[in-house]
Amino acid sequence: MTERIREFLRNRREDGPCLVVDLEVVRDNYMAFARSLPDSRVFYAVKANPSPEVLSLLASLGSSFDTASVVEIEMALAAGATPDRISFGNTIKKERDVARAFELGVRLFAVDCAAEVEKVARAAPGSRVFCRILCDGAGAEWPLSRKFGCEPSLAVEVLEHAHRLGLEAYGVSFHVGSQQGNPQAWDQALASAAGVFRACAERGIHLSMVNLGGGFPAKYLRDVPAVETYGSSIFEGLMRHFGNAIPETIIEPGRGMVGNAGIIEAEVVLVSTKSAEEDIRWVYLDIGKFGGLAETMDEAIRYPIRTPHDGDEMSDCIIAGPTCDSADVLYERTPYALPVSLAIGDKVLIEGTGAYTTTYSAVAFNGFPPLRSYHI
Repeated sequence: MTERIREFLRNRREDGPCLVVDLEVVRDNYMAFARSLPDSRVFYAVKANPSPEVLSLLASLGSSFDTASVVEIEMALAAGATPDRISFGNTIKKERDVARAFELGVRLFAVDCAAEVEKVARAAPGSRVFCRILCDGAGAEWPLSRKFGCEPSLAVEVLEHAHRLGLEAYGVSFHVGSQQGNPQAWDQALASAAGVFRACAERGIHLSMVNLGGGFPAKYLRDVPAVETYGSSIFEGLMRHFGNAIPETIIEPGRGMVGNAGIIEAEVVLVSTKSAEEDIRWVYLDIGKFGGLAETMDEAIRYPIRTPHDGDEMSDCIIAGPTCDSADVLYERTPYALPVSLAIGDKVLIEGTGAYTTTYSAVAFNGFPPLRSYHI
């Protein structure tokens, strides 16, 4: 909570739950990444928070952008980025979207199989491609699935296929898992990337770039290592596995760039119990999974929640959203301790919500409007 957000909330007109993002925090986060990994280009992951205010600020600071769709490409361009600062980082793209990105000037594309390479070769001839490899994501609060990437041995074949089709086989990418708490997690992925570099070189294909992906965490209930710690560990891994031939590197922070910059203010709608014998309370807020808190799915992300009664006696609660959907329960498997004095009408502050909230908010489920957002 910054003083700027506190002042905004004191003076805002009541209009339901809202997200407030302090752009000064985003600026500070960008500068921390730039200092901690000075030889890496920052490609902000637009999907984390695609607001024009965030994109324009980052573009003015010199950031590049990792995009997942043509719409995100157009948003980055509108914010002031040039096409050479944009990566089409989704490995699952319609060919007509590849063609549109190429028309807009984008020349950097992610792939993870031969069929995707062939799309790029047809629709964006001569472009650079990097191949995403699988990574186990150990140590991440939200390990990523096998949906994206291929085994490193297959990546060599994919990149050779790209080379034969006239594309520039540019490099390798990986993702160590969202909210990665272990700064050493990049080491094994870098070892795999270095193996792909060597195998490609044996075939006469000289790669240039390693995309280190995202995974840089935001602080929720537990402390996380500083960005500088990640930077040092990654540099040591690059030296260990690439020696003096360190390749060009890029990073794709999303959550780590904007997560701690945002606060959601919500309201307690109901406090109840399910039976006379049951002590645990149900606390219903005017925001839930369908209002922007989808990352509470499987309780992967546990947001800090502040109340006007912090310091009072606490007891465990089950927290749920307002919609008529039984899945709209945030924390039940591991109940959440909240003040016993919490009451209907109280405002609560949900911290660390600058990433993946507005974009996960439903358009009009049950008639509830999308999450309002303010960037100050």
